[in-house]
Amino acid sequence: MEKLTIRDVDLKGKRVIMRVDFNVPTKEGKVTDDTRIVEALPTIKYALDNGAKVILLSHLGRPKGGPDPKYTLAPVVGRLSELLGKEVKFVPALYGEEVEKAVAELKEGEVLMLENTRFDAGEEKNDLDLAKKWANLADIHVNDAFGTAHRAHSSNVGIAQYIPSVAGFLMEKEIKFLAKATLNPDKPYVVVLGGAKVSDKIGVITNLLSKADRIIIGGAMMFTFWRALGKQTGNSLVEEDKIELAKQMLEQAKEKGVELVIPTDAVCAQKMEAGVEKKVFTCEEGIPEGWAGYDVGPASIELIKSKLADAKTVVWNGPLGVFEIEDFAAGTKAVAEFIASLTEKGVTTVVGGGDSAAAVSQFGLEKKFSHVSTGGGASLEFLEGKELPGITSIADKKK
Repeated sequence: MEKLTIRDVDLKGKRVIMRVDFNVPTKEGKVTDDTRIVEALPTIKYALDNGAKVILLSHLGRPKGGPDPKYTLAPVVGRLSELLGKEVKFVPALYGEEVEKAVAELKEGEVLMLENTRFDAGEEKNDLDLAKKWANLADIHVNDAFGTAHRAHSSNVGIAQYIPSVAGFLMEKEIKFLAKATLNPDKPYVVVLGGAKVSDKIGVITNLLSKADRIIIGGAMMFTFWRALGKQTGNSLVEEDKIELAKQMLEQAKEKGVELVIPTDAVCAQKMEAGVEKKVFTCEEGIPEGWAGYDVGPASIELIKSKLADAKTVVWNGPLGVFEIEDFAAGTKAVAEFIASLTEKGVTTVVGGGDSAAAVSQFGLEKKFSHVSTGGGASLEFLEGKELPGITSIADKKK
């Protein structure tokens, strides 16, 4: 999966339209978490240092196919200017005279940001007329938005039909680590899957049954597996319509010689709240009515660590409990710390984005993994073995 990157093109004097992922939380006109902006800085700086005129495109939130002041990129422009240490010009439009004038006036080493790409309904439909308007502004397209790689939109896929598209550094890093982990992992290859629903992870589990040596199940979806094993789960979250599927997965794992590890105990409470009474129930005894599981139990934490100990590649996607509430964060934290400790021993450790990335950040461990993905949905689809349109549209390196 060798893709052309920003290093492979001459940028001097070129107009570079760059798709970044600045879908960041804002409050009262201020960015409250600038992680995604910081992640994009190396690519932006490289383009500027090499004499490009940079035009930035990003979406923010989910406006309903038209302008909505709540989702303007103005606060992002302010924060990006501070981080770059230079003025970022802003046009609160996506095309038209004002945009064309601003692009024509751009000098080498200058940056211009356009308004939220989703202010035009054509963006999410991969409207080629819209893509052409953006392509006409530039000579080269740089795609550095892995977070939207699983979506075929005008700003990442459509535009590549009109001008050459290359990967930015962040996109390159995502492809490198996720491809290595899923297509060519050092063995033993162990995958930790958490989260609430089996239905969200069916594709991943099915794909990994032919690749991984061990799949460790955590999060609320473990209770659907408990039920598949004929155990009581009390008031825990169970997908009744997925119990049969869980049984099939247990069978398939046996047939393929893949170890499917199910937690043996759970930390339970009568309410999902901080400060409530907690009890640990084992899978064997079952969870009584009125109680629900919100984290993996102490025996499960030790079991999971033992199943990770000899790994050479670890991919983790989805928290093991309700980590946002401290009472139910112990499992996610212990496993996150253990996986992080493996990185120091030369193990490749990859965290799929979304909630797992949020957990890692909450525990201050984000620098302790080989790679923390910036895309939740995109990394999940990558693990499912799907082709991502936002990656396919980037030009391949010629052999």
